[in-house]
Amino acid sequence: MKVVIPGGTGQVGAILDRALTAAGHDVVVLTRRPVREREVGWDGETQGAWSAEIDGSDVVVNLAGRSVNCRYTPANLRAMMDSRVRSTRAVGRAIAAAARPPRVWLQMSTATVYAHRLDAPNDEATGLIGGAEPGVPGYWAYSVEIARAWEREQERAETPRTRKVALRTAMVMSPDRGGVLDVLLRLARLGLGGPVAGGAQYVSWIHEHDFVRAVEFLAGLDDLAGQDDLARRDDLAGRGELAGPVNLAAPGPLPQGEFMRALRAACGMPVGLPATRWMAELGAYALRSDTELLLKSRRVVPGRLLEAGFTFEHPQWPEAAADLVRRARTARASRP
Repeated sequence: MKVVIPGGTGQVGAILDRALTAAGHDVVVLTRRPVREREVGWDGETQGAWSAEIDGSDVVVNLAGRSVNCRYTPANLRAMMDSRVRSTRAVGRAIAAAARPPRVWLQMSTATVYAHRLDAPNDEATGLIGGAEPGVPGYWAYSVEIARAWEREQERAETPRTRKVALRTAMVMSPDRGGVLDVLLRLARLGLGGPVAGGAQYVSWIHEHDFVRAVEFLAGLDDLAGQDDLARRDDLAGRGELAGPVNLAAPGPLPQGEFMRALRAACGMPVGLPATRWMAELGAYALRSDTELLLKSRRVVPGRLLEAGFTFEHPQWPEAAADLVRRARTARASRP
């Protein structure tokens, strides 16, 4: 099948591009700076020649948006909002104008849309959407509004022949350099991977293989090629009910202290120095990042995926961490 990935040059896009290409799909990446074959230029805002790639495609997976790994200044927050809303609007217009629109539009969203919560998990049916909450920094509410605006823009798109799914995605863990796991592993190896501000805040995550499998599942790209036409139609019809928000997160979120303890065990580091909130602020400033990524409790579970029959290969973090650390070591050993 033909899969178009706007904004597909980041870490998550590279994971998806690599896996879907290896599976034999025709993958086209829309990017501001096309370099490789099968990369097509776009500006993330206006219609152009890139729209022809969407016309006749089977699946669109829109990942476009400014990285959240930055200081949450007013300017950066505004850039996050604008890049997400405008790129989603542009994709929606291209699908609406297509003579042969894709049958599925998977739109990246974020687990950050849910409230900072310790008491109970957030699924799609009963989860609490965040906002202005007591006891948390006020600017966290703007992060939630970015997520809500992102999803609203997809909802508003007039694409009646295309099923739309918002991927409320947790941190995607992969052994690739430069990703979130790479940063956490460096901290763990230095003995700095202890609990932050007590470590009670929950971490939601998803193994890269399960992320790819969930995307394939939602798009109907998995295990269907060998089915006869009738079975294929029945399977896709059943999944046609999966529209709207879907949580892409492993079913085993855990407190940050436990999360880092399991990661340290996987990489053989027995010590993890704790950090207070102000120490975390200093560290985030030095890394040009923001403490919301460390301190907000994201206790998210994949209710709709599990109900639809999706099974996770890596549902629990200790086993997933062991697999990822082993693969990271193998990759590091193979580099010149």
